[in-house]
Order: sequence, then structure tokens, then C-alpha cells
Amino acid sequence: MPQPAEAPTGAGSAPGATNAGIAPPDPATVEKLRATIGSLSTATLKQLDADLPWYRGLRPDERSALGMVAQKGIASFVNWYQKPVSPAWVLSDVFGTAPTELTRSISLQKALQLIRVVVQVVEDHVPFLAPAADQGPLREAVLRYSREVAFAAADVYARAAETRGSWDTRLEALVVDAILRGESSDALRSRIAAVGWKSQARITVMVGSAPQEPNVGFLNELRRVTGRLAEDVLVGIQGERLILVLGGVRDAAKAYPRISELFGEGAVVFGPEAESLVAASSSAQAAFAGLTAARAWPAAPRPVSSEDLWPERVMSGDDTARRALVRTIYRPLLAAANGLEPTLSAYLTLGHSLEATSRSLFVHANTVRYRLRRVCDVTGWDPLIPREAYVLQTALVVGRLSAMPSASAAGTGGAGAGNGRTPRVAASERGASATAGKTAAL
Repeated sequence: MPQPAEAPTGAGSAPGATNAGIAPPDPATVEKLRATIGSLSTATLKQLDADLPWYRGLRPDERSALGMVAQKGIASFVNWYQKPVSPAWVLSDVFGTAPTELTRSISLQKALQLIRVVVQVVEDHVPFLAPAADQGPLREAVLRYSREVAFAAADVYARAAETRGSWDTRLEALVVDAILRGESSDALRSRIAAVGWKSQARITVMVGSAPQEPNVGFLNELRRVTGRLAEDVLVGIQGERLILVLGGVRDAAKAYPRISELFGEGAVVFGPEAESLVAASSSAQAAFAGLTAARAWPAAPRPVSSEDLWPERVMSGDDTARRALVRTIYRPLLAAANGLEPTLSAYLTLGHSLEATSRSLFVHANTVRYRLRRVCDVTGWDPLIPREAYVLQTALVVGRLSAMPSASAAGTGGAGAGNGRTPRVAASERGASATAGKTAAL
């Protein structure tokens, strides 16, 4: 419907938003309305206190702000009733005095309840404000005015939500970026608190390719799915990569495959669990290193743990993976003694043959089986599974290479030189030698 010619077309105007069609008001009624603005405001505040329990529980500054909104609303109604104008005035006249923070403590539902009370109070006073002939037009004017105020309130809250959503998105991106860079500062902790992160355990980072067009609908679906499977989630999209920081994952075996379905094509890698969000940078770095090396393992599952990609990461130059293999596999094998490391080495060298290994070591095949089971117990990797045997073999290679400088240094000094192990590892083996009798008996 086109606007009347006399209606301004400024920001916030809308077709059919004036009170055109209402008979011109009686000047005496307008004057009486102006004279009773104070009493109407007082009656409104009393009615708010009586009808709305949440209003009574507000802080004094919040009650004052809402009271000012109600008073300005009544005063603006008188101006609007006297001279029809477009509703552009509603945002500035009625809500201009309310602080922005009010939209955080007062929901849109409560704001509409407040408007309903104000309108009811004015309607109840119509018989005292106008003669019988003017009461009908006055009530109609009140209803039209309340409609415009309700739409204006919805507009205020929508704008506040958009602003808050944009700020939350930027803040979330800053937190994800700080985690990736390994930042650990008071500023990061403050931002973490601001985004509402609560999880303090089972925190991991999952990375992969982003969909071609990650629109708002995709992000909403992503948050909906992850919200069922984890307590907290931070989402970051950097170019073609999608980054998820997950906290409090309830069932990783089921959650990770379901979440990986939301990524684009290609590998999806998740890092090891971190103790806190501040410490999640190590998980992120491992996940990104795994994503870089994943192309070397075409048959990798989706998603795949960054630890399952240790061999590929070592070959791509990841020193963190090399140290992890030495720390978690090679050194525990040496410390366990009982012939685990020589048995594993022979088994891998001789084509995974139990019989050939037993002949090479001059032991029974059952002894080889026992030692291989012990390798699995000590390291967590099963040499009877081809992929895990590959990880163990890589660990032996990088472990021997890392021990070479220590062996050279010990060659002039003594006990550690014979087997190429550092003195600390050799001491651990001597401490474990008491259990060698069981293996010898086998």
C-alpha cells in the first residue's frame, strides 16, 4: 500500500503505519491527555509492579530504565495522536532513552508484556480522558499505537541480536586463532570466559576441509549436531579449512565419525585430548600436522587420529611426532627388557613370520608370541596388525637414530656404549632384569 503523501519516508517508515483514517482528535481531548501524562505514568508503574513479578525483581537502574520507556511511550502517544506521522519516531522517542544492556536482562517476551500493561492502563483511562463521542476513535488510536510500539520493540531486539551475534562470531574467531597460535595469556582466558566455554576435560581439535559454501544454514546445522555430541564447541573457518574445538565429547567413538560427516571432501584429523582450552594448542598443532601428512596414507579412516599418522608425520618432517614415537614406544620397549626390542625387530625384519623369528632368536615360537603380546601391552600397538606394525617399525628406526649421538658420546666412557642406549635407559633395563627369568624359562 503506498504511503500518504504527507507521511515522511525516513528510516524506519513503513506503508500504512500512520493513523490516517482516524478522525481528527478533539483539541480538548488532546489537552486533557497532555495534562494526565504524569498520572498515567504513575498508574502504569504501579500496574507493572502489581502484574509482573519479574519487574519487581529487577535492579533499581533497570526498573528506572523501563519506567522511562513507559513514560516516554505515553508522551509519544499523545504527540502521535495529535499529529499523524510515520513510525520512525518510535525507535528514537520511545526506546532512545533505554540503555543497550537492557536487551540482555529483559527478553522480548517481557518487553511485550510491559507494552501490554501500558496499553491496558491507557485503555482503562479512556472514559476519563475523552467524552463518549471520542472514546471509540481514542481506543482505536491506542491499539494502532501499541501495534507500532510492539513492532519497534521487535526491531530493537532484532538489531541487538544481530550486533551481539556478529560480536560473538568475531570473538569466537579470535579464540580459535589464539588456540592455533599457542597463545596463553590472561586476554585469552578472558575471551574464553566471554564465549561461555565451560568444559574442563576431553578437549580436542578436529580439522579438515570446509564445504564449498559454508553459509549460515551450514553453521547452524553444525552447531546443532555438535551440541548433541559435545558440551562445548568453537567453530573456525580459515580459507578452505574447517576447525572445530570440541569440549566434553560424550562418546568419542560415535561422536567423531558423525561430526566428520559435516566436513568437506578429504581427510579429517583430530588431535589428542587436552586438559584445558588454553592447552589445546598442542592438539591443534598435531591435528594440522596430521592433515598435512594424511595424503601419504590414502586408506586412512575418516576421521583419523593424529597419533595414527605418526609415521607419515615423521617423514614430512614433524619433530613432535618423532619425539612422541621415541617417548611412547621406543624407550618403553628398551626399559621393559625381556628381549622385547630384539624380538620385535627380528619379527618385523623377517616378514612377520613367527617361525623365522623363533629360529633367528633360538627360542620357541610360543616365546615369540608371548613377547609380541608384551610389546602390545607396553606400547599399546599390536605388531600382529599390519598398520600398527608399521608404526612400531617407524618407532624403532627413529629411536635408533635418536640414540646414535648418545652412543657416540658414551663410546669413550663406558657402560652405555655397548648397546647404543643412554645410561638412563640402561639403568631402567637393569631394574627390570629381575623379570627376565620368566622369559628364559619359556
